[in-house]
Amino acid sequence: MDVVAACRAFVSVSERGSFTVGAAAARMSQSVASRRVAALEKHFGEQLFERTPRRATLTPFGRDMLPVARRLVTTADALEREAGTAKRKPVRLAVPDLGSTGGLARLVADAREAGVSLEPHIAEPVERAALARSGEVRAALVAVPSDQAAWSVPLGLAGTRGSQARRTYLDSLRVGRTDSGPPRRVLMQPEDDVAHVRDPLTRQCDAIGLRPAQLVVAPSLTLAVAEVLRGADLLLCSAAQAAELTLHWRPIGETSLVRGYAVAATAAGDPERLRTRLGDALGRCLGAEGKEAA
Repeated sequence: MDVVAACRAFVSVSERGSFTVGAAAARMSQSVASRRVAALEKHFGEQLFERTPRRATLTPFGRDMLPVARRLVTTADALEREAGTAKRKPVRLAVPDLGSTGGLARLVADAREAGVSLEPHIAEPVERAALARSGEVRAALVAVPSDQAAWSVPLGLAGTRGSQARRTYLDSLRVGRTDSGPPRRVLMQPEDDVAHVRDPLTRQCDAIGLRPAQLVVAPSLTLAVAEVLRGADLLLCSAAQAAELTLHWRPIGETSLVRGYAVAATAAGDPERLRTRLGDALGRCLGAEGKEAA
């Protein structure tokens, strides 16, 4: 028996002295109200009403039970309102700056479909982790090595020049003795200025013999793309970012670099809920090829 529903019928009928009128006020049929009150009487082992063709009059037992039943209904209504408010409360999520307004908008729309009101806050990797630790956001997509990642995003090199080659080799950027003009560079966006991406790429560039100035961390994604668009430089990025920017993307020939992401959250941020309900949407937004995006 649904005790709250039965008490709702009991309270409504008692306030109006009629099963027909009380049922209508409680937005249920007269037969449903009668069944629920009868079930409550059976549960208590006492009658709540003296019934006549025109009236439903409280018994002494019914009068004793009415205040408690009314409090139960009021509390249940308050609980429903609080649940609705909690569901609508925005989840402030720190996200990477991947340059895709459309991707973020789709994430917010997908979250709403899943019953989550999402409020993205764009930040760089170090700031996202700090925001999660301080509780300034309820959750953050933090940069982690691929073996700790829920979502993995392969990286490659993108530029304005198309090529039939399946990969772009860093060795092709090495400056020869007869080369003139400035050397071609690899531009890193702030999102990839993390140890598990930056350090192996730096070691690979050193091993090949690229000049230190050929690997540059740009101040922002916008400035990095601007440099690529005006010349022969290459942007370290995901395939999804390259498509968004209409650049030609290829994997790196000498090494495999991957962005990894995981959710960091306070207890109030409910990381498991975000992963369960928004895992696929987050993966699509990140351009991921990982467990959650599969």
